[in-house]
Amino acid sequence: MNVHLLPTITPEADEVLEDLAKELEIPERRYEQAETSYNSLGDWLNRPESTIRQYEPQVHVQGSFGLGTVTPPLTADEHYDIDAVCEFRRLTKYAITQANLKRLLEIEMRLYARSKNMIKPLEEHRRCWRQPYADEAQFHMDVTPGIPSGSELAQLLKTRGFDASLAETAISITDNRHPRYQVIAADWQRSNPRGYLKWFLTRMAKAYDKRKKELLQKGVTAGTEPIPDYRIRTPLQYAIMILKRHRDIMYIGRSDDKPISIILTTLAAHSYEGEEKIAEALFVILTKMDSFIGTAADGSRLIANPSDPLENFADKWKEHPEREKEFHNWLQKARADFAAVAQLSNKQLITEQLAKGVGADIADQTRRRSASRLGTPALLTEGLVRSEAQARTSAVRIEGDRRNA
Repeated sequence: MNVHLLPTITPEADEVLEDLAKELEIPERRYEQAETSYNSLGDWLNRPESTIRQYEPQVHVQGSFGLGTVTPPLTADEHYDIDAVCEFRRLTKYAITQANLKRLLEIEMRLYARSKNMIKPLEEHRRCWRQPYADEAQFHMDVTPGIPSGSELAQLLKTRGFDASLAETAISITDNRHPRYQVIAADWQRSNPRGYLKWFLTRMAKAYDKRKKELLQKGVTAGTEPIPDYRIRTPLQYAIMILKRHRDIMYIGRSDDKPISIILTTLAAHSYEGEEKIAEALFVILTKMDSFIGTAADGSRLIANPSDPLENFADKWKEHPEREKEFHNWLQKARADFAAVAQLSNKQLITEQLAKGVGADIADQTRRRSASRLGTPALLTEGLVRSEAQARTSAVRIEGDRRNA
């Protein structure tokens, strides 16, 4: 670990970053909402009248909800994105085309939406079907159809000398831009969300077990059920949430340029060394994450999928070199912004510096949380003097400066 490169973190900055992480937590009801939604769809697909029941469809969550790294939308107009996979356990790529598999799922999802009186129509995307929920629910669910291909991937990895220990949960997924989308073919796109989640959990296993034990000691229970994963959050997850928020603020209005979450998450998980404090985890990750970017055989940049080493999360960087440049631009700014926070000991100055990186609103909410926890009404009152209009003006000025830079 490059300890000598880590900034000195003041106790006050440490506390504020802890409060920022907690402020970025989404309400537990959002995780419950996600779980209820994909369980409900799974039940529907397996009901006696289902047209696909014989294929043993299995719905499971993937993405940030599965990893526990969801952050709140920046505005009330944005929605939570629940990513799920519908795995047809009793089908093979040699029995159906990608187009027909996607069509099978479409039929049942339309029936499901009708049964639930959903007003917003089902939307087709490149790999998935998106079901928007009512505006007040503030979320949509993306469901990608897939077929098991674990044994195939395991054999391929072994042949090429790679570790195949996470391959068994791999799936082949639909992609309507695939050249053989309409015909029977073996070369579907692969994905392995459950294998990736298993790897991710190993990167934070000790911290996870410790947090879970602490919750149990505090008497936290979930009835007769185990404590849900979403109630246990590790420094790695919190650090990723902070980094995602910083990235989202930096790339407001430029979503095509921003580094993708799977790259941030993978490099952060590789960098994490079990730090027990959120601030320490954040700075270790910021210091080390670019050292885990490798070089492929063709000279291009390589960020391998830990659950499928043949997949390169940075494969688009070769075609779009500006994306690699943007990753390093973001990393450089994140290092500078959080290093500036780390050296401060005045809470008001910390709040003002933090706002430059994560946004004025969340920075002020963090300050209020900190003041409330410390029982210092004066600090709380101090921040409330600034009106919401002033906070918005500050945020707009910061964004304007950034775009003009």
